[in-house]
Amino acid sequence: MIKWPRRRRALAAGLALAALAVALPARADGLVRTIAAIKPAIVGVGSFLKTRSPSVMFSGTGFAVGDGLSIITNAHVVPMTLDTEKMETLGVVVGAGQDFRFRAARLVALDRAHDLAHLRLIDGPPLPALAIGDSNGAAEGQALAFTGFPLGMVLGLNHVTHRATLSAITPIVMPSISSRRLDARAITQLQRDPMKIFQLDGTAYPGNSGSPVVDVESGAVLGVINMVFVKGLKETAITSPSGISYAIPARYVQELLQQK
Repeated sequence: MIKWPRRRRALAAGLALAALAVALPARADGLVRTIAAIKPAIVGVGSFLKTRSPSVMFSGTGFAVGDGLSIITNAHVVPMTLDTEKMETLGVVVGAGQDFRFRAARLVALDRAHDLAHLRLIDGPPLPALAIGDSNGAAEGQALAFTGFPLGMVLGLNHVTHRATLSAITPIVMPSISSRRLDARAITQLQRDPMKIFQLDGTAYPGNSGSPVVDVESGAVLGVINMVFVKGLKETAITSPSGISYAIPARYVQELLQQK
């Protein structure tokens, strides 16, 4: 082993630390730029009822794609029923903090098998849109991030970003909404060609449902947050999060957008 003089060792160590100090901000800057770019495309999803307090009911996160008038979210985020007699309206919340406004939308397509929904803004200008990336090219170990509204109105609809690592691409069997939908043919199909889902090493919360999972450097959407692994009771998802979250690959978003 070569022994360097003490002064030379100190100089080498100093240069190594300097190189590390330069490298770390460069990586951080990529995420900083990505967050700034994607935040205007991310919205809250819920409903508006003038006579209700609060008038806006938050149910999850969504994001704009395509021409900026299409919104992608989870199927389970979309309200199952609306009080049409009292003119309750489906839509999205645009803005942040206390400075937000509600924009009406209609449901265009619903994919319960992959827990995805496509909403269409009824009026107003288009939002900045996110690009859909190639989720087939995603690799385990890839650095990702997701932005949304964890806990929703509790935190004042402030955008929050979490880092995540794509820890596994794993088969999953989506639970049936009703036992009536279970049949031998459906079960056989799941066994032959199980859906692949992204398992993330990152903490998501209930309000994050529908959040876009993006590549840290490009900002392209590779997945959509749809659930977390819960330890024990459902309430522990908030008080004691597992740090394991799941996302639907973006290729299913592309398929949904082709439906009319």
